[in-house]
Amino acid sequence: MKLHRTEQVATIRALRGAAPYIRLYKGRIFVVKASGGVFGDAELTRALVEQIAILHYLGVRVVMVHGGGPQLTAVSEAMGVPTRMVQGRRITDEKSIDATSMVLNGLINTRILAICRELQIDAVGLSGVDAGLVQAHRRPPVRLKSTDTETVDFGFVGDIDRIDTSVIRKHLDAGLMPVISPLSADSGGQLLNINADTVAAAIGAALQAEKLILCTGAPGILEDVADPGSVVSYIDLAGLARMRAQGKLADGMLPKAQAIEDAIRGGVQRVHVIGYRSPDSILAEVFTNEGTGTLVVADIQVLTPAEQESAGGGAL
Repeated sequence: MKLHRTEQVATIRALRGAAPYIRLYKGRIFVVKASGGVFGDAELTRALVEQIAILHYLGVRVVMVHGGGPQLTAVSEAMGVPTRMVQGRRITDEKSIDATSMVLNGLINTRILAICRELQIDAVGLSGVDAGLVQAHRRPPVRLKSTDTETVDFGFVGDIDRIDTSVIRKHLDAGLMPVISPLSADSGGQLLNINADTVAAAIGAALQAEKLILCTGAPGILEDVADPGSVVSYIDLAGLARMRAQGKLADGMLPKAQAIEDAIRGGVQRVHVIGYRSPDSILAEVFTNEGTGTLVVADIQVLTPAEQESAGGGAL
């Protein structure tokens, strides 16, 4: 492919601009979590994996974690199993856990690996069950804080006890990219469904990842959930807590906000919430100051004035 002179200049300028980030992030670990919504569109799925492939080619040690909520809902309904969500989390009964395994470990994981093969990424599919990667126990019935009267049994839903990173590190050291389904099991072998954001955050903290990147259907964290243009450019944990108290976080954003907090308190320096519908959103977030979504840090004071002025997206 022959580039015109103007295209050559733009390409060279882009490479020069990205060079400091490439030097900084080569060899570092990024955990990228993709929401299930992206896998309903073949073009969006491919575009997302292509961006992850570029990170991989540039020497970033990428760990990909994926969800599969919309696909699981569709399969469950086809099986005659009703779907119930409580505060953004799925209640999982005995029939639902079978569907969860089929969708997450089968349909979604394999589809991602097939695209990776086409893009010549040496990727390997894993789940939380493999080699005790995600060690968990079944969540006991929970009394909802919102009502203080209703107790909910989430069924075969797990809470994480520990992440054993050894299997991930072995693959990374061998130059492979792990693609991880959030399905896990307890010590007795009972399969457990765990929220993918929660798993990604726990893996990021256990690996002391440089970044946790959450690719969602929204363009970032929104000040007003009804306005896609109200993206919060950057925020810290105190600001996130204020948004939760003000009722600005709802449904699927509630477990996501908890996962963000857990990741940062666990040692992940920066969490990025970006939209998978935005073209090249991962690359723009990582390799430019402007970014595309929301940057979350422990304390805004760690951001330089230049970072705050530029919205902090991919800032060094």
